[in-house]
Amino acid sequence: MKMPRSAKILLVEDNSGDEFLVRDAFERGRVRRELEVVRDGEAALDRLRGLGEYADTPVPDLILPDLNLPKIDGRDVLQTLKSDDRLANIPVLVLTTSSSQADVTRCYSLHANAYLTKPFDALGYEEIVDAVERFWFSTAILPPEGSTRH
Repeated sequence: MKMPRSAKILLVEDNSGDEFLVRDAFERGRVRRELEVVRDGEAALDRLRGLGEYADTPVPDLILPDLNLPKIDGRDVLQTLKSDDRLANIPVLVLTTSSSQADVTRCYSLHANAYLTKPFDALGYEEIVDAVERFWFSTAILPPEGSTRH
């Protein structure tokens, strides 16, 4: 298994309990990572576009958005970033409570790279993080750091 560079992960999550479980699972993981959290869809798009307070913030390697977000829905965030040539190549792994087939289908039609349902306990989050780390940061080849610009 190759040793990944430090991973920049953007979590778009308005629920502090889910944020805690994701953060804890990544802290227990094997990959050096910088986990950044934004609380709503509007902040996510500002962050990804490098607007306002995010002007000089590097683009993340991976985005984990929830679907049901305040201000701008996660589906709209996904559609917006996948239709932006500067952001479209960033892998997006939807992490949500919804197991609705309509949501799954819509997210894949909007070019989500994976659809994951939130587990019910900390062990489930650790399993998801382990799978994400093994695939996205050890097996898959990501675009070189800095290849996506604002």
